[in-house]
Amino acid sequence: MKRPMTPKGYSKLRTELQKLKAMRPQLAEAIEIARGHGDLSENGDYDAAKERSGLVEAKIRDLDAKLANAEVIDPARLQNTGRVVFGVTVDMEEVDSGEAKTFTIVGEDESDVEKGFISFESPIGKALIGKEEGDIAKVRLPSGVKEFEIMAIRIELEEAAEDELTAAGE
Repeated sequence: MKRPMTPKGYSKLRTELQKLKAMRPQLAEAIEIARGHGDLSENGDYDAAKERSGLVEAKIRDLDAKLANAEVIDPARLQNTGRVVFGVTVDMEEVDSGEAKTFTIVGEDESDVEKGFISFESPIGKALIGKEEGDIAKVRLPSGVKEFEIMAIRIELEEAAEDELTAAGE
């Protein structure tokens, strides 16, 4: 099954994968050094090095699978249909409190609510998909049902995302 993600999300996963693959020689060396410490049946350094290597290899397999199944959707190439779709940014207002919120609809691996990025598979993401400006989205949350009025739908260009990656040193 294809996994939708933005170019920024794809790039971030690819960078993480490259960093993990670059760790392989160091991990192999740590295993060899620990192996030289004697009896492997009671060698804590060896066990720790093998475990760390196993965790890194599992993460590499996970990232390889995610990238192989990625469907990169560039918001800059989307047509503004006036509907909430993957990759758009939504300005909305909670009906009861009047509190304004802004979210960008992204893939599961890019989700970061604190920064305003929500997965299209999250309760809020699911409630917003397909809605238009002026529509009310009803979201089932653990605290109950909340209603949000969609105030604006816009497409953010990836240049901002590239600037953020550069600023983060990635």
